[in-house]
Amino acid sequence: MTRPETYFDDLRVGDTFTTRTYTVDEAAIIAFAREFDPQPFHLDVEAARRSLFGGLVASGWHTAAITMRLLVTDGALIAGGTVGVGAELAWPTPTRPGDVLHAEVEVIELTPSRSRPDRGTAMLRITTLNQNGDVVQLLTARLLVPRRPPAAPSAD
Repeated sequence: MTRPETYFDDLRVGDTFTTRTYTVDEAAIIAFAREFDPQPFHLDVEAARRSLFGGLVASGWHTAAITMRLLVTDGALIAGGTVGVGAELAWPTPTRPGDVLHAEVEVIELTPSRSRPDRGTAMLRITTLNQNGDVVQLLTARLLVPRRPPAAPSAD
């Protein structure tokens, strides 16, 4: 079944949704780190044990990428794509191998554009949690969201 596209006009402050889950594995943590964040506590199990984390942890950017995937594949299908125009991001708890993540999303602000009537911005609070309910990422994101185009006149 195809998901319907979501327009600015479809959103309401207080709307919420929860994504499906994604299981993080050790090999993916290491592969991501090799490519994008090559620090010992992301790359090497022994070095990670000696670090302040006490074990291997995913890069925060890996957690952010997983969250993005969950939002795009399972969240509201924003017409025109998920286009971010700003964000605030925190990782209060590290993501570890075996964690099962999901995201909980709340629309916290909607602002129609004054200069471009075909769009608005939506501020979302996106909380990514692991299987224990620990918050591994807090993201407040402002998205550019198109307004629903006017319906074409019928040819009666």
